[in-house]
Amino acid sequence: MELDPIQKDALSEFGNIGAAHAATTLSQMLMSPIEMTVPEVQAIDIADLHNYIGDEISAVVVFQIQGEVADGGYIVVSMPRETVIQLTNQMLGTTDTDRELNEMDQSAAIEIGNIMISAFLDATAELLGIVMLPSPPALAIDMAHAAFESIVAQVAGDVNDVLIFNTELTSEAPPVYGSIYMLPNAELMHQLFSMLERLMEPLS
Repeated sequence: MELDPIQKDALSEFGNIGAAHAATTLSQMLMSPIEMTVPEVQAIDIADLHNYIGDEISAVVVFQIQGEVADGGYIVVSMPRETVIQLTNQMLGTTDTDRELNEMDQSAAIEIGNIMISAFLDATAELLGIVMLPSPPALAIDMAHAAFESIVAQVAGDVNDVLIFNTELTSEAPPVYGSIYMLPNAELMHQLFSMLERLMEPLS
């Protein structure tokens, strides 16, 4: 789907409010000042999702969207291996970057995924007045393409569009990157855009 300028501005506002929530909680967890921004937001057809996902080994943390919208679809955090290792090292005060993802990295990925997604869904309540909650997370450590193929197979027929929030997280360490993919069902997508557009009306 093509976003018009108002929709794009509204999604950026939504993403950056979610990022601000996440940065506050991550700062507390990592005991270091964190800034998190969403420099880019995209809305794509689910059939084209494979064009936006790399081949690198990633930690993919998957949540079902619950709350006022039952079975609203899925929301996913995807973090490349290097991002997960860097964040784990920050949490533990370690420096080993030349390693495979281990059990500690997996725990860190789930915790960071929980924080990012809870923050994004909290932002909907603050901004739009609709409560969306994450289910308990499921974690896959795999090539990103393979992990997303499984997700797409589960939502086939219910989800037409994907919202991609590319995130940048900066602290005392080098910046790290990840992406949040929102796969809302058609009803929730319509609801989100209707509310976002109403919110942005005074600015248009």
